[in-house]
Amino acid sequence: MSSPPDAPPQPSVSTPDGVPPSSPRPGPLARALAFLRNTWRGLTSMRTALVLLFLLALAAMPGALLPQRSLNAFLVEDFYRDNPAVAPVIDAVGGFEVFASPWFAAIYLLLMISLVGCVFPRTGEYLRSIRQPPVMTPRNLARLPHHAEGDTTAGVDDELARARRLLRGWRTVERTEDDGSRTISAEKGFLRETGNLVFHLSLIGILLGLAGGKMYGYEGDVIVRADGSEFCNSSILGYDSFRAGLRVDGTDLNNFCVKVDRFDGTWLPNGQPSTFGASVGFQTGQDVRDGVSTWRPDEIAVNHPLRTDGDRVYLTGYGYAPEFTVTWPDGQSRTGEVQWRPVDQSGTQLSEGATKFERPGITDPEQRRTTQLAVTGTFAPTGAVDPEGTLVSVHPDLRSPTADVDVLLGDLGIDDGRGQSIFSVDQSKIDDGELRSVATARLGIGDTTRLPDGTVVRFDGVTPWVNLQVGHDPGQSWVLAAAVLMVGGLALSLSVTRRRFWVRVSPRDGGGGHIALGGLARTDRAGYGEEFDRLATELLDPTDKKDG
Repeated sequence: MSSPPDAPPQPSVSTPDGVPPSSPRPGPLARALAFLRNTWRGLTSMRTALVLLFLLALAAMPGALLPQRSLNAFLVEDFYRDNPAVAPVIDAVGGFEVFASPWFAAIYLLLMISLVGCVFPRTGEYLRSIRQPPVMTPRNLARLPHHAEGDTTAGVDDELARARRLLRGWRTVERTEDDGSRTISAEKGFLRETGNLVFHLSLIGILLGLAGGKMYGYEGDVIVRADGSEFCNSSILGYDSFRAGLRVDGTDLNNFCVKVDRFDGTWLPNGQPSTFGASVGFQTGQDVRDGVSTWRPDEIAVNHPLRTDGDRVYLTGYGYAPEFTVTWPDGQSRTGEVQWRPVDQSGTQLSEGATKFERPGITDPEQRRTTQLAVTGTFAPTGAVDPEGTLVSVHPDLRSPTADVDVLLGDLGIDDGRGQSIFSVDQSKIDDGELRSVATARLGIGDTTRLPDGTVVRFDGVTPWVNLQVGHDPGQSWVLAAAVLMVGGLALSLSVTRRRFWVRVSPRDGGGGHIALGGLARTDRAGYGEEFDRLATELLDPTDKKDG
């Protein structure tokens, strides 16, 4: 467009050497916005989502290969004992808490952002595309992967009517071209893209369900003796270990109670466990609120948890609690029964622990502190002695209960106000001489050992215990529903073919017409050739048909 005649001439801008100046460099804000835009495009691409999905699966592998503290803290301690040099390094990078580690959460979050940024715009495009009519008929149908043509003696309207009947169920639109030809554009297989989107949206639903379960769920472990002892899910103080979600403070747990009546285990002759479970009774939260005294019977076994009030109670382990009675010279006695921890990874349930006592009737604080007693050592449910004279267990069942005990006397630190393990004594007390060994013995049930001051320690018997894991996951039902939808969407996307079909009927001088057909599979050609041939056979006279 030229300037008006009375407009002043525009001065030309050039550098001293006559070269036009280059465009100005974008400012810092424009460069920052361009960087963010390119980063977002790269993050929300399908390729990035697939890479992140692969990284998530790869990052989950240590969680399957290494013991996880949230599942079994004892195995983590055993790993520390067996690998003292490597274990601290693994723990420092979150190897024993893989699914709660920051790097796993970072991959999880990036995958969520990538999927949302990729799928939702794609969903919008899909919704717009299904409202659009099928595309116009190409000018040259012979260039398509599937095509056929032929002459017909029937009229144009008759051929179009037959095409409409054959294409019933397809999305169709009819058009009239400039040369008088009539066309039908047909499209089918939109459910393929629907299934694809359902699959990816369901994957987002699974991630959201897992995240919701971690935020609003909780999980705890508690050891309960299998002698009618009870556990009530009323407070986190009743748990041996408790892991709360980010939005759980432990004050509003589902209230129910479980009573463990009996431990049921069967083993093969070589000691390998065949089955193990627990006969329990339970009371729901409504039972507890109504003051119901009866218990509902149930069985907890492997892969068969107790489900009540939205919580699941699993049986994750078992062991034994030896019972000892200490009788002091003045005739007073105390009986202690505390679970001992299995330490033999071969499954024979060789256990170790510490059953602690305070002497009754002592009022002087110093004397009470220095007369505490602990029965420590090793327990074997089926005891035997190896060539070196060490007690071992040859079977996990209670066939010959035997305990090698080391009785310690002195300050156990019970009055220090600090928490301590129920499975051991404070080693620093032994190192400082505040605890000393006063007797060692190998005891069977009913056997006794006498201390130098006349105190008698008797091994009375053994009670099995079970480890119950209580889990509350409000996102579980959402994950299940999303998983079912994901499988359905995947099946739909794999079984449906997106395809198009065009018909052009051109009138011919002297009557009749010429039919040209074209077909195109939007995804691949597999399975569409037979359908196209069938439609072409129905529309064209087989004696006159010419395949391209």
